[in-house]
Amino acid sequence: MRSFLVVLVFLTSGVFGQTPVSKSSPASVDRARSIIDDSLKDKNPDTRKHAVQALSLISPREPYLSQLEVMLDDKDVEVRLATITSLVDLQSKRTIVTLQKALDSDVPEVSFAAAKALWTLNEPAGREALISVLSGETKTSSGFITKQKRDALRMLHTPKTMFLFALRQGANFAPVPGLGAGVSSLQGILSDPSVSGRAATALLLSSDPSPEVLQALQDALADADWSVRAAAVHSIALRNDPAMTAELGPLLDDKKEAVRVRAAAGYLRLEAIESTRGKTVTRRSAAAKK
Repeated sequence: MRSFLVVLVFLTSGVFGQTPVSKSSPASVDRARSIIDDSLKDKNPDTRKHAVQALSLISPREPYLSQLEVMLDDKDVEVRLATITSLVDLQSKRTIVTLQKALDSDVPEVSFAAAKALWTLNEPAGREALISVLSGETKTSSGFITKQKRDALRMLHTPKTMFLFALRQGANFAPVPGLGAGVSSLQGILSDPSVSGRAATALLLSSDPSPEVLQALQDALADADWSVRAAAVHSIALRNDPAMTAELGPLLDDKKEAVRVRAAAGYLRLEAIESTRGKTVTRRSAAAKK
């Protein structure tokens, strides 16, 4: 109870004020895109995994969607699993077809993850695959019944996995049309064994509109704990407020890659929202003059 109260004190502390309106910088947009591009091509699989998870924060548009689809062929299994989760987050028209291809993967973990993803999207192929696993009807030679898949099935019932599933189903994490839900990014943060309780709390309160929480998230961007910074970046990005691009800018140079790639993806997300709103205002102004 004491630790929970400490978390609440952290989240409600700070000096409140109006968030300054800011414009995204072309140079920062290029910098953010470069971070994503370089991270996806990095030799370190953990770096590629972080980048793939971060892409769940960006809207399903090019070139990011194609970049994500390519990562399904990554040589690292963990990167492919993260890619599947991010594809579900973005839910483009191509998601189903891409996941159906992943369902035929010769890597058990990947094909089972694709089956769960398709089931989440209410696709018959995913449901049939899971029923086959549960009933034991699929032959071992098919690649479905393996130790890895039995372990994955067991993990489906662990508290952390069920917690993440509950978050996905909750209203706070309902996908916004045209934007990624960020569940893969969320899962990436929570799955790290070193993640702090404060970071988890920042994630849970990402949809809270109060100025107290916003100020706490802004303060958390400079926290010494990388997981708190990553969680703050994630939560600020999901607020869809273009004025926050200035807050994420400094994090593009964060020493921790998990923070850096999320800041880049968040920056691009907010920049796209700002651009869309600007076009809408222009169209309305033009219509009003007619």
